[in-house]
Amino acid sequence: MVLMRWLVALVLVVPLTGCAALASDDDGRVQVTAGFYPLAWVAERVGGPYVRVTGLTDPGVEPHDIEPTFARTVALARADLVVVEHGLQPAIDEAVEQNAEGRVLDTTTVSPLDGDDPHFWLDPERLAVVGDAVAADLAELDPPHAAAYAENAAALHADLDAVDREFTGGLADCERHVIVSSHDAFGYWAKYGIEVAPVAGLTPDAEPTPAGIARLQQLIRDEGITTVFSERLASKALTDTLARDLGLRTAVLDPVEGLTSEDGSENYLSLMRENLTALQEANGCTLP
Repeated sequence: MVLMRWLVALVLVVPLTGCAALASDDDGRVQVTAGFYPLAWVAERVGGPYVRVTGLTDPGVEPHDIEPTFARTVALARADLVVVEHGLQPAIDEAVEQNAEGRVLDTTTVSPLDGDDPHFWLDPERLAVVGDAVAADLAELDPPHAAAYAENAAALHADLDAVDREFTGGLADCERHVIVSSHDAFGYWAKYGIEVAPVAGLTPDAEPTPAGIARLQQLIRDEGITTVFSERLASKALTDTLARDLGLRTAVLDPVEGLTSEDGSENYLSLMRENLTALQEANGCTLP
């Protein structure tokens, strides 16, 4: 990490050519670097054409254990605004502390977490608060476009409020309210009446104990659960085995931590609505 910091400092003072992967402010846009997909999406929505957003997590990569590349560390050092969630990505936190020269927005300071659960962005209302904070920071960095940032944040707020209302109404009348998921990523859906029984813990690589699996199997029988949820960016081995052993169906819930290269036009809003449909089908919900 010391060597990385020295190399980054060298790049910042020695102009390089032919390095398209590195951040550039030649076009006059505000340079924003974001730790992972939901934060990058918010920055793009709020900043619009006046910002250039660089994500620190590659598409298809699980963000919890990401190590920033040299190019992205340089982008971080050059950024006017860095948007991160402190604690979710320890290597990113260290890179920010050592290399960030611009303004840093830690989302936990504007949208506090519930306990140790870092997946706050799965509550659209909490993510909207981050959009407001991004707009405020961009307005200070780029006053001529402050009105545009405020307008974009308001539009984002409206979109996220709509998803929140859809979840509230769509999960109001269901046969079941307990879901079994591969890891404990969906606790913020408790506001919609969803109770999560995870196979693993708060990170996808946490290993369940035999006693924990036995309790989970009993819960599935007691609650009449029909579906075990896996995730797109995490291994399906444990959930597939559990479903096969108990004769259950499998489905996918997306914690919206990142996109894959195949996602095309998908975004936070569409993925959340796909999650809602999956929950309604698994829990026998009556559609509003």
